[in-house]
Amino acid sequence: MSGTASKPEPPPDRRFVQVYTGDGKGKTTAALGLVLRAAGAGWRVLVLQFLKRGDFSEIKALRRLPGVEVRQFGTGRFVRGRPSEADLRAARDGLRLAESALASGAYDLVVLDEANVAAHFGMLEAADLAALLDRRPPGVEVVLTGRWAPPEVLERADLVTEMRSVRHYYDRGIPAREGIER
Repeated sequence: MSGTASKPEPPPDRRFVQVYTGDGKGKTTAALGLVLRAAGAGWRVLVLQFLKRGDFSEIKALRRLPGVEVRQFGTGRFVRGRPSEADLRAARDGLRLAESALASGAYDLVVLDEANVAAHFGMLEAADLAALLDRRPPGVEVVLTGRWAPPEVLERADLVTEMRSVRHYYDRGIPAREGIER
């Protein structure tokens, strides 16, 4: 015996709230890595993408994974300034689906991709995200991604990772590349 106490393992049905935020690249990518791992373990997964619409490379791949469902709640345009009524409606629809999905017991992992950004732009209320997390059944892992994670979300998170940009080729005018950023 080494003399060091081993850390207790969490109960197998205990799941956590994870947040990936910050101005660096990789927040959605980190969440999708968890989706891949969860799918490989036989988990039932729901990915809800706020602000996004389109058949991006990751969506094509996710739809091929057994046990993974993807739904998009964006208008397909970048939000600048005030969101449109269509943006607001799409975000509210996504939040309603998140609420019913968590309550249903049908999923082991629910990813709310870009939910933090939707809250930042006023498309979702941070208090509504916090309430959603408060009502989360203990057997469901929830991941929220996006810059500007609200304090109410951070307070409820068991794991927070902040991606920090040090250098990015976007700053040199290089656009998003197929298979890497889109």
